[in-house]
Amino acid sequence: MVPTKAEGRSVVANGVRIGYSVSGHGVIPLVLVHGSWGSRHNWDAVVPGLSQLFRVVAYDRRGHSESSCPPGQGSFDEDVADVAALIQHLDLAPAWVAGNSSGAAITLKLAAARPGLLRGIVVHEPPLAALLPAGSPEAQEWAAIDEGPMGEVLRLLERGDHSGGAECFVEKVALGPGAWAALPEPMRAMMTRNAPTYLDELRDGSWRTVDERALARFARPVLLTIGGDSASPTTRITEPIYERLTVSLPQAERLAYADAGHIPHVTHPDEYVATLAGFVSRHERQGAGR
Repeated sequence: MVPTKAEGRSVVANGVRIGYSVSGHGVIPLVLVHGSWGSRHNWDAVVPGLSQLFRVVAYDRRGHSESSCPPGQGSFDEDVADVAALIQHLDLAPAWVAGNSSGAAITLKLAAARPGLLRGIVVHEPPLAALLPAGSPEAQEWAAIDEGPMGEVLRLLERGDHSGGAECFVEKVALGPGAWAALPEPMRAMMTRNAPTYLDELRDGSWRTVDERALARFARPVLLTIGGDSASPTTRITEPIYERLTVSLPQAERLAYADAGHIPHVTHPDEYVATLAGFVSRHERQGAGR
């Protein structure tokens, strides 16, 4: 069966107008949560493959691209409430949710706060830096990033240099040297447009942690994935974060992509589709949705 073409739509959920798209004929719902600076179009390379099996919903997080940006300081709790409201509005519950980077942090926070909305989750490299063991090499590296590159990003954004802030983030925090020039121009433009929301996220800071006690009550399937490209600082700190998360989530499975880094759905879409689809399909056969 040929999947339906993704249709752009919008809805008011949790008091915010959220832009989203739906594709696929599948009965199993899958919601995709993008990372900071991005949009639902970050998932464009994997939606066709995923929509062969699932009803795929990709959306723009508040303050990103086609979703509205309420005034005042935002929080990741609002992001969690947004995706919960979207799942309920579209009558998707229980749904699978997959998130990348800060979208992975939101996905884990959703599992802790609203487990009844979920069939299971797939997360890639959530930047939960507060979970790093004190004094570990990874904690020391992240502290240096916080004081250096992240501080530089903050200063650039505060003086309105959105393109410079985006480039600094990509090169020194997320993907590694040379990555900014390698990104497609539309992605660089999108990140520059969405830069003000990242400034808001930096000032909030709750992306660094998750309620581990609440997360321990989440009993559904979990897949934690990590890239194999050590050029990304975010990739390098993920392993000890996952060690900590599996204390709360002993059922979690872990997978490392051989060559991909922080954004495998962009750089290695076929491998990403095969990984996610294989995990979800296996657990659906075992009754994850019941």
